[in-house]
Amino acid sequence: MHSNRGLARRNCLETMNCSWGTELWDQFDNLEKYTQWGIEFVERYTKFVKERSEIELSYAKQIRNLSKKYQPKKNSREEEEYKYTSCRAFLMTLNELNDYAGQHEVIAESLSSQIISELTRYIQELKAERKAHFHDGRRAQQHIENSWKQLESSKRRFERDCKEADRAQHYFDKMDADINVTKADVEKRCSLKAKQQAQMRHQIADDSKNEYLSYLQKFNKDQHEHYYTLIPHIFQRIQEMEERRIERIGESMRCYSEVERKVLPIVSKCLDGMTKAAESVEPKMDTKQVVETFKSGFEPPGDVDFEDYSVSMKRAVSESSFLNARGESRRRSRSKLWPLIKRNKLMSLLASPRQPPPPPPTSPSPEGLANGPQSPQQPKEPLSQRLNDFMSSKHKMQCLRSLKRGLSLKLGTGQEDYSHLPPEQRRKKLQAKLNDVSKDIQKEMDQRDALTKMKEVYIKNPHMGDPNSVDPRLEEVQQSIEKLQLEAHKYEGWLTDVERKLLEKGSTQRRQSAHFDSQGNTPNSCAQNRERSSARSPDGSYTEDPSTETVQFKSRSTEFDDEFDDEDPLPTIGTCKALYPFEGQNEGTIPMAEGEMLYVIEEDKGDGWTRVRRNEDEEGYVPTSYIKLCFDANSKGAMTYI
Repeated sequence: MHSNRGLARRNCLETMNCSWGTELWDQFDNLEKYTQWGIEFVERYTKFVKERSEIELSYAKQIRNLSKKYQPKKNSREEEEYKYTSCRAFLMTLNELNDYAGQHEVIAESLSSQIISELTRYIQELKAERKAHFHDGRRAQQHIENSWKQLESSKRRFERDCKEADRAQHYFDKMDADINVTKADVEKRCSLKAKQQAQMRHQIADDSKNEYLSYLQKFNKDQHEHYYTLIPHIFQRIQEMEERRIERIGESMRCYSEVERKVLPIVSKCLDGMTKAAESVEPKMDTKQVVETFKSGFEPPGDVDFEDYSVSMKRAVSESSFLNARGESRRRSRSKLWPLIKRNKLMSLLASPRQPPPPPPTSPSPEGLANGPQSPQQPKEPLSQRLNDFMSSKHKMQCLRSLKRGLSLKLGTGQEDYSHLPPEQRRKKLQAKLNDVSKDIQKEMDQRDALTKMKEVYIKNPHMGDPNSVDPRLEEVQQSIEKLQLEAHKYEGWLTDVERKLLEKGSTQRRQSAHFDSQGNTPNSCAQNRERSSARSPDGSYTEDPSTETVQFKSRSTEFDDEFDDEDPLPTIGTCKALYPFEGQNEGTIPMAEGEMLYVIEEDKGDGWTRVRRNEDEEGYVPTSYIKLCFDANSKGAMTYI
């Protein structure tokens, strides 16, 4: 068994040490075809690597586009979503995916630079080397063929000369031996000329023989040199060329795998980053962030008050009481359906009269108004009565608040101080805005410092620039800083006020809770107080205390006032004096006497009507041309209509 193994090993070594020059001395054409196939194989492998590189580039491009597609857009709602851990984890995954695509680009670049370009250059060198080797082989082949042709030619010449010499000698011998020939023929046949002709033919034959021997020796020498020296040497170089080609293919394949192996650690890090991003998801933190995002700071509403409808049953049944009960029932039935009224109809009740205001009388006397234009008669109920019906339930009032808030947000009437937001959300918005302004201030200050240093450099080195050229930009930056500082001071004031009110509200609620617990009051009254302490103003903004924003009027004990205590009245923006009397018969208007002083709560919007208030339960629209306006300095500039 051991001897068989040794024999096989020797055969393998002999096979590996074989030489094309000795083993394939007669396979010139097959070697030419094989080497051409080898070059085509290198070209095919190069094409394969090139297509793989293109696939890697295309894949990396698609991955990058995918990552870019799902990246959050700047100044969009998606940026707010990334405060949640799950969204941040998704963003980290997208970033890692982008790096992952970059590694595929590295693979494509390495394949192109280390394999494709190198093999392309090597193919050109290989073709040139192969062409040179086979050119030498064809030249050697041509030389041996020429030598063979010369040998064949001298051989045929020697053969022909020998035949002619034999024929001449045979003819001379035949003539000499023939007894029937005449004496003249013998003399002719035996003449000196015939003898010389025969000798000449023999000499030519000898010369052809010597030439043939010379060419034969030369051919044998050329043939030996061709098959034992030239062809083995040429085939050996072709074999070495082919071995280098095969080795180069192997190196390219090894480089192909190494290129991908080098990026595996970074790809692994990208995958680890994705795993780490997935592990960073915190459900509890996300749910807490939802609270931080949408928390309003208000207390839940209290219990609904009991509305006693049995009062009318205890009264004495009479025609007047029966009619009053029917009227009250109709009003209450209408009030229960008010949330189903279309929004445009509800807003029409709160808007100014659609009729144009009457022109002012020619004289301010009451008699001058008697013949003047009258407001159109409307059979409908007054605005105060309709609002009284609408506000007969606190839940309806809360629905109206929500409707007004939705309209305010839809129409984009947000306040600069975010007063249209709940207290807690307002505080967060103000804090975020203050942080942004502070960052802008820091940027401007850094720019100012850089400009100052530049000016100092220009002063020390005048050839570098004019120091005065920096002054306009410095002044502009300084003005921008002052403007931003004023804005920051404004937001700081609003933020301080909101935080103070939140603290006061918290302490007040704790005191009220302790007080009501000691007094044994119902939770409903406490909830009503909470509603009063955090009511919304009619323009959609939240206020903490209605008494701090408006001038308080003496209220009357009416059902409408009791139901509307939770809604802040519109703040007064000035006063007005009636120049002419006005009957106010149109819906939404109020009458006034000449010389009467009223409070202005809403200025003329261009339709000729001004909204005024007489007391807490009487307000409406009067013609702007009938009054003289005096606005407060802190709310509006002083304006007068005459």
